[in-house]
Amino acid sequence: MKVLAVYNSKGGVGKTAAAVNLSYLAAQEGARTLVWDLDPQGAATYYFRVKPKVKGGTRKLLKKNADLAARIRGTDFPQLDLLPSDFSYRHMDIVLDEAKKPSRRLARLLEPLAGEYDYVLLDCPPNVSLLSEAVLGASDALLVPIIPTTLSLRTLDQILAFRSDNGFDRVAVLPFFSLVDRRKKLHRQILEALPADRPELLTTRIPYASDVERMGVERQPLACYAARSASTRAYAALWREIQGRLDRGDR
Repeated sequence: MKVLAVYNSKGGVGKTAAAVNLSYLAAQEGARTLVWDLDPQGAATYYFRVKPKVKGGTRKLLKKNADLAARIRGTDFPQLDLLPSDFSYRHMDIVLDEAKKPSRRLARLLEPLAGEYDYVLLDCPPNVSLLSEAVLGASDALLVPIIPTTLSLRTLDQILAFRSDNGFDRVAVLPFFSLVDRRKKLHRQILEALPADRPELLTTRIPYASDVERMGVERQPLACYAARSASTRAYAALWREIQGRLDRGDR
């Protein structure tokens, strides 16, 4: 089982869209796939048309030997399940702080699911916190969407430093450009200049497009209502590239 966290400390960079579309693509290939919506805002849960409620809330969910499987819900798509968001997730740092070895808590909760799923995608809230450490402790790779702007790139440096400072160098960091608008001069300049200095960057770029924004209206992955769009093709290419990097064992 591979655990992939879609993470960035900056909000509004396309994390949830990536988590939903990549998990759908994995499931379409036949991989048993679980999305865990860790964000109390519950956007991924909303997209999958599932009620944002977890029995017992955060405290019981993170309890030692808690049964995650009992809280998992099916989606409308074969092979694709969801562990929903809950508004109590806003207290997750507090609950983790009370636990022994908090950075290992999510990993231990996921261990019993190893025989049930091929991929787990964590849709993470935008912060740097104890939950972020727990996400790193549970993940094989961080998928980091970044906008081609100076401030967004700065967060990538912070994430790489956070990974190293907390002893998680084994976790691969796979950044990719998201919400790319080639009409903007700064976007074009960064897209041209940065890859030479950032070999870890994936080459696939997710465009800024209205069909991605429509996910909130359609409440479905892109491929379900815009199968031929450039954005749908971009997510498919991104998923292939991520799989290739994982197979190579990139860090």
